[in-house]
Amino acid sequence: MAKKQTIFECQHCGAQSPKWSGKCTNCGTWDSFVEIKQKDLEVLKNIDSTQTTKAIPIKDVEVDIVSKFSSLESEFDIVLGGGIVPGGLYLIGGSPGVGKSTLLLKMSMALSKKCKILYVSGEESASQIRLRAQRLGSVTDNLYLLNSINLESIEDNIRANKKFEICIIDSIQTIFSQNINSAPGSVSQVRECTFTLLRLAKELQISIFIIGHITKEGSIAGPRILEHMVDCVLYFEGDPSKELRILRSFKNRFGATNEIGIFEMNENGLVSAKNTSKMFFNNQTLMPGSAISVILEGSRPIVLEIQALVSESTFPRRSATGFELNRLNMLLALLERKLDFPFGRYDVFVNVVGGLKITETATDLALISAIISSYKNRPLSPKSAFIGEVSLVGDIRDVGNIDMRLKELESYGFTNVILPKKPKNNYGLKIFEASDVTKLLQWM
Repeated sequence: MAKKQTIFECQHCGAQSPKWSGKCTNCGTWDSFVEIKQKDLEVLKNIDSTQTTKAIPIKDVEVDIVSKFSSLESEFDIVLGGGIVPGGLYLIGGSPGVGKSTLLLKMSMALSKKCKILYVSGEESASQIRLRAQRLGSVTDNLYLLNSINLESIEDNIRANKKFEICIIDSIQTIFSQNINSAPGSVSQVRECTFTLLRLAKELQISIFIIGHITKEGSIAGPRILEHMVDCVLYFEGDPSKELRILRSFKNRFGATNEIGIFEMNENGLVSAKNTSKMFFNNQTLMPGSAISVILEGSRPIVLEIQALVSESTFPRRSATGFELNRLNMLLALLERKLDFPFGRYDVFVNVVGGLKITETATDLALISAIISSYKNRPLSPKSAFIGEVSLVGDIRDVGNIDMRLKELESYGFTNVILPKKPKNNYGLKIFEASDVTKLLQWM
């Protein structure tokens, strides 16, 4: 008689063990192992494989042209790489209240005017979604609601009506399969449910959007394999108390991963932001401690304002919002060494206006200009911008795509730009060269 196959799996990290243990040796969580029976291990055996069973030369492989259709939200299309792909599986994560459900519900309402859409809710009742839909706009007959957390029921509804082109799952942590002997949201449940949805998307050529909860560390809750299985991973960022929302792409098999979408929350729900750069700077007047720079988010230049506050203190502190704290400490040490500023006796606080998070080094020059401006209590010109990377030895270096940055500055009426060296085309701007931080101080 064949030995019964049974394994135990940690519901926090997914580690497996042939026997039960009180503490997971991988993540250290207590009482997290759940038994997975033989029938659960054989779930995948009954699935028809669609992969080729014989190796063929790559030149003989037929290429399928990927067709995309618009989500009817310009900012959403930018992040998706041009639009929604039939058969694509999309994962959207974000903190509670940031607007994930609102964004997808509004997209569903707009697209339901020309195609059938299924909205599956495991967290809210159908009446709650209906009320929210009425607040966002008019409702149509092509938008179907399903209030269920049973995976088999969801699959039956999708297969019964093969005319659905888009399906929204809100959220994956609430869905459970009867084939898995564990609670909803566990590692095994999330993995099995996502795999079933992936198979449905590819088989029926239906685009499926999955909403995922995030942990306190900011990553999507569940096994890491969840992000590997889907075609696109999007993160929704923003403070629920503010209007600005930013949608970032961290994985996209159908487009670039360095694009962002900028939305505003108003009485009509989430809408694509217009004049995005106007949300991140004030070009009328600048107080001491403010400086203007330009960053690139994918192919989009964004003009932004960096603010700094330097205040004398007995116990100096360093704080940065939207800027890397370690890089701030490095630049402060450089200013102390090169310009003899006594920042060891001062608090230094840095903020990027609008809630943006800077990841590139093109704003180094603007940051140190804002710090010096606050230290000397002298405002900078609102028509001047600073672009450049500051190195550890104190010199200022060029950054990429300078032409796109200068064009954006010119379109918003800026007149002066401080750069490491003059470009070939100044686009009507007055260029000031600053090859190191000492020359920047002379200019200021």
